[in-house]
Amino acid sequence: MNSNKMFFFFILFFSTLISISSNSWFGCWIGLEINLLSFIPIINNSNNILTSEASLKYFFTQAIASINLLFCIIIKMMFMKNFEMNNTIMIMMNSSLLMKMGSAPFHFWFPNIIEGLSWFNSFILMTWQKISPMILLSYWYNNNFLILIIILNSIIGAIGGLNQTSIRKLMTFSSINNLSWMMSAMMISENLWMFYFFMYSFLISILCLLFSMINMFFINQLFFFNINYLIKLSLLINFLSLGGLPPFMGFLPKWIIINFMLNSNLYFLTFILIMMSLILLFFYIRILYSSFMFNYLKLKWIKIKIKNNMFNIMNFLSFFSILGLITSTFFFM
Repeated sequence: MNSNKMFFFFILFFSTLISISSNSWFGCWIGLEINLLSFIPIINNSNNILTSEASLKYFFTQAIASINLLFCIIIKMMFMKNFEMNNTIMIMMNSSLLMKMGSAPFHFWFPNIIEGLSWFNSFILMTWQKISPMILLSYWYNNNFLILIIILNSIIGAIGGLNQTSIRKLMTFSSINNLSWMMSAMMISENLWMFYFFMYSFLISILCLLFSMINMFFINQLFFFNINYLIKLSLLINFLSLGGLPPFMGFLPKWIIINFMLNSNLYFLTFILIMMSLILLFFYIRILYSSFMFNYLKLKWIKIKIKNNMFNIMNFLSFFSILGLITSTFFFM
């Protein structure tokens, strides 16, 4: 990685800190703008036309959301004492932040842009780029509007991934579905949101690293690639953990959120989240089916080789997902 990109990563990191630690909405907006302008050079690669297109699309959508957010901040300062106007501005501001993080129903740009990114940049877009908008959303939100958004995220994230063959797009819709869980956690407690976000980022990082190592972007590549069975097992464990299937580690934060939501009498919302997670598990298993079932080696065209040290790191990270049953048992004793 060259020094220019390292410089932009440094700015990306500090722009998020500026945004979440600012004591005014205008300061938050400046942090978001610096974040946008530092991420575009990271994703832009002159050798690949898709990344150039993705960076241009990302700039336009984020700029529209930023203009809307700035407009809401100015109007809020002008009509601070008007309660009815305040409620309208709140929904508009929430919508701008939802668009910035790629949440449904403002997710139209997310799958298209991620298709032109590398796995590392996809990981940043699915995790780090959601921190600032999520924390700013937790400061000031309309409760009923947020519940509606949670339901939309859950349904669109689950159904949108059903007809996809691109693994990056599948991970995008998975990210949209996981946003519904993050927002539910945010409504309960910021600490719970941080815990869920950390667990989600950890699982996504393993999968993105694995797909990057074997250079895989589409489901049908699993049919052609001859992959070590331990890598397949690692893929299985981490996908099922990301889907929230017990007894894997990914089930733990979802279990905590379900308990809190049931105590708050949000039965319908809990039912929607659980049902949509089952659809999510279905298309995770569809990815794994090609890898496990079509195991006749004469059909495999390409032999995938991974360095031993990377292979050991992957197995070590996957081991944490298996510890979910023990951790969950002790957590609720």
